[in-house]
Amino acid sequence: MNRNTFPPAICYGEILWDILPDGPQPGGAPLNVAYHLNKLGVKGSLASKVGNDSNGKKLESLLDRWGLSKDLLQQDDQYPTSEVLAKMNNGNEVSYEIVFPVAWDFIDDSKLISKQISPSTYFVFGSLASRNKVSKDTLFELLESDVIKVLDINLRPPFIGRELLSDLLKKADIVKFNQAELEMVQTYFRGSYWNEAEQIKFVQDQFNVREVIVTKGEFGASYYKESEAYHAAGREVKVKDTIGSGDAFLAAFIANHYTNEHPGTILRNAIAMGGFVATQKGGCPEYNLSQYTRFRDELFGNYIQ
Repeated sequence: MNRNTFPPAICYGEILWDILPDGPQPGGAPLNVAYHLNKLGVKGSLASKVGNDSNGKKLESLLDRWGLSKDLLQQDDQYPTSEVLAKMNNGNEVSYEIVFPVAWDFIDDSKLISKQISPSTYFVFGSLASRNKVSKDTLFELLESDVIKVLDINLRPPFIGRELLSDLLKKADIVKFNQAELEMVQTYFRGSYWNEAEQIKFVQDQFNVREVIVTKGEFGASYYKESEAYHAAGREVKVKDTIGSGDAFLAAFIANHYTNEHPGTILRNAIAMGGFVATQKGGCPEYNLSQYTRFRDELFGNYIQ
């Protein structure tokens, strides 16, 4: 493969169907991030596994329709395509029952995936993909590569423990937390219980993480880049559901980080993308780039960095 053809981003982990009260929706954080990266003009490739079944074939067809590469999508003859039983709480909040084991628990062939990696590749991973030894071992082999490692912490008890979380954090260059996850890390590792800045400093010092993102829902987000801190307030939007909004935020963050935008601009655009997807149904709604940019501009007005 020519160096210039390396995908800018590889998203590793789960691909699945979210079984919702009103019908199934494609999902999984890595799929969602790859989907929105492609919408934003940054080629995202998905490293995952589906079963040799009708659910898997439907997901493959969707990837074809969306123009997402299937080069790193594996097929398993023994385990089924993943399904997650999603329940809507309080109108638009979602809780999940994640079936185990499934095809993406058995992602292998790290050499095939590593062939599409370069030092400028954003390698996006979460903690859930480490719940089974096969996919976990493949992940940690890939984390030895020279890439920009982005950890979307995505804590899903009981599939995470202190030792595994520590190992994942130590590998990361960029980590994304929500506020609850940031608090949980302080509890796991006896960190700071003061303000957010102290909590972030603990993470950066303890695990040698250069860049940390904290999402805060309607209250916006913060971005800590080494010794600098940037904050952006959220905007009120009409929420349809929150499925995949954090993944959309991360996709926009990576897309703007990739083009070396100012940190304040990165935050604004990421918040707008998260808000935009929250106004739609599901984690991978149909839209075009102009719809997002119009929403972003209306949300923030004449923003000046």
